[in-house]
Amino acid sequence: MHILGINAIFHDPAAALVVDGEVVAAAEEERFTRRKHGKSPVPFSAWELPEQAAHWCLRRAGIRPADLDAVAYSYDPQLVEHELAGLDPGWEELRTTYATRAPQFLATALPGLATDNVRFVPHHVAHAASAGLAAPFGDSAVLTADGRGECTSALAGEYRDGRLHVLASQRLPHSLGLMYEELTEHLGFRRSSDEYKVMALASYAKPRFLPDFAELVRSDVGGFDIAPIDWSRWAPRRAPGEELGDEHAELASSVQARLEEVLLELAGWLHRQTGRRRLTLAGGIALNCVANTRLAEEGPFDEVWVQPAAGDAGTALGGALHLAAESGERVRPMPGADLGRGFDDAEIAARLDAARIPYERPADVAQEAAEAVARNETVGWFQGRSEFGPRALGHRSLLAHPGHADNVERLNDVKGREQFRPVAPMVLSERASEIFSRGPLPSPYMLFVHDVDPQWQERIPAVVHVDGTARIQTVERAEEPLTARLLDAFAARTGIPAVINTSFNTAGRPMVDDPVDALECFGASPIDVLVLGPFVVRRPRSTA
Repeated sequence: MHILGINAIFHDPAAALVVDGEVVAAAEEERFTRRKHGKSPVPFSAWELPEQAAHWCLRRAGIRPADLDAVAYSYDPQLVEHELAGLDPGWEELRTTYATRAPQFLATALPGLATDNVRFVPHHVAHAASAGLAAPFGDSAVLTADGRGECTSALAGEYRDGRLHVLASQRLPHSLGLMYEELTEHLGFRRSSDEYKVMALASYAKPRFLPDFAELVRSDVGGFDIAPIDWSRWAPRRAPGEELGDEHAELASSVQARLEEVLLELAGWLHRQTGRRRLTLAGGIALNCVANTRLAEEGPFDEVWVQPAAGDAGTALGGALHLAAESGERVRPMPGADLGRGFDDAEIAARLDAARIPYERPADVAQEAAEAVARNETVGWFQGRSEFGPRALGHRSLLAHPGHADNVERLNDVKGREQFRPVAPMVLSERASEIFSRGPLPSPYMLFVHDVDPQWQERIPAVVHVDGTARIQTVERAEEPLTARLLDAFAARTGIPAVINTSFNTAGRPMVDDPVDALECFGASPIDVLVLGPFVVRRPRSTA
């Protein structure tokens, strides 16, 4: 069967294609439109259909809309309850009307598609499938949590023989994700976008207000209850761009700590209900790598696996996987996160020629990139298919030397980011345990944090966060031979088997996807070297 998955209801519009139970392609619309999270000044842009992503997925498989057996839309308007306390009924009616008409919108966007083939998949069921059916092992317990779905904000259950059994659902208005969004906005950041900044800020203080939040946020029988919160009780509302005070960091730390505790409590309940050894996670909360590490290290499960596109984009993939499993197909684990667009050497060369920019083709770009990073130059690294999800995993990355402490400030300046934001290391999998501890290894998707060994903290200061941790990505030789060669070459020159890996983009922009995006970012940013496939572009050196 050919099944297309679509997310187009809250944010992060995306499309994914599953053919005969196998994940073939997945991409977020922002990579094509260049609007981060699908947001623009246009009203209701968060509801935009991922038309370009969907058409690309079909082209990838060589099929037409008429060839689709089903389209999974990861939101079921029939489950919406308009009068839920704390939510705007008028807004929900408008959202529901849009979702109800999605089959017609999709048929217009994908000529030849039969509207009868569009099927609604509940939002949190799609999240659950993106984890439980995509993970590299069989049945598992599954936990999802985010801002909201139709009328719920979390789901706890298990997969048995590839079928989901829901054990608990958390009804709105109680929502860990909405609580974190409100905190994000109170701290002067963009809600539904900048929550990861709050997680980074939390490391700069102690959770002084944790006892208060233990009273306000309580877990109970697979769910939780959140009392109304007056955020100004602990810290004044911060306008965007205003200075952050100690009380803002303490508030972030307190909420982060209580979030971690509640997730541990939910995981404990779920383990008692299922007896499973493995837990899979999805939903926006599952992008909180600090909380993930506590679940892995302190929770009752032997193994924790997180969907790399855990946010709403991942529901496009989960919806398609859910329909495949429901149809009786044998669903295979996702092959990796590199599910987006790729470009062959001829296509890259054509774009370089069109840009009329000098370039070269060295014998080994891995050696060239390693030499540049060892010279403390920043390298734009563009290889293979782009990643599905928010993390750069060595396909659309900026690389730099981790041994120079000022590279944190340097890269944050390049990207236009706040200086309290950390950068992460990419490390050979077989060398990771020499440097990092307390956190699951391997960690290929950069979704956990690890303690940095004290003797290494001085050797790789640029990737050590204020709390002594790093959010690492491990690289397997068999899966990423080119990147492994780069890391080998860098280690041979410096004695360090890791490099800084941060996303190839600037603030407010999606990660680069097409070679033209990479050339534009290179031209507008102080990046020293650009590696596009087998080609190298160098910034002209000043002769002044």
